[in-house]
Amino acid sequence: MKKFLFVTFCILAILIGFYPLMYAFADHKHTFLGSKTPEVLHNMLWKSAFYAHIILGGLALFIGWRQFGSNFRNRHLRLHRIIGKFYVISVIISSIAGIYMGFYANGGFISAAGFISLGIIWLSTSLAAVVQIRKGRVIQHQQLMTYSYACTFAAVMLRLWYPLLTAVTKDPADSYLVVAWLCWIPNLIAAYFINKRISMSS
Repeated sequence: MKKFLFVTFCILAILIGFYPLMYAFADHKHTFLGSKTPEVLHNMLWKSAFYAHIILGGLALFIGWRQFGSNFRNRHLRLHRIIGKFYVISVIISSIAGIYMGFYANGGFISAAGFISLGIIWLSTSLAAVVQIRKGRVIQHQQLMTYSYACTFAAVMLRLWYPLLTAVTKDPADSYLVVAWLCWIPNLIAAYFINKRISMSS
């Protein structure tokens, strides 16, 4: 069961990691951009932040799952560090872009607060993880990276929860308000229990 869940987790991360490619082929009126006002779409800073957010967030999602296999870490420590550097750089840029985008979130204050909070936690846990590994605190580093990737994985959960909630409630606007929080809070709760198990085993 544990292996099945991990494989499912990895497949979802890889698939959604490719999500930004959609914007190279799909008509934008059928994508997230179709929900934004002309004023926002003509804001070059917002548009730059949007592409930085989805491309680098997608990269972080795509490469981050690989870091969680202990066998991989032990056998390929140098590669683990290289991937980790790319992951952290991607998260720093994507999270800052996401925080900025949060102020323009569909749905107003509630959804904006949700996405801005996510961006702040994503950025702070990733930076704290770097600080801990530089101090040689491996367990604390692993735990903070678990929280960081839980935030990264919000990209997957948003795309699972939103259509499900919309189908149930028949209200896309209210569903988006809920999913702005639902896409990441349960992830952090799951990360807490994973970290608790790591602490007990160590």
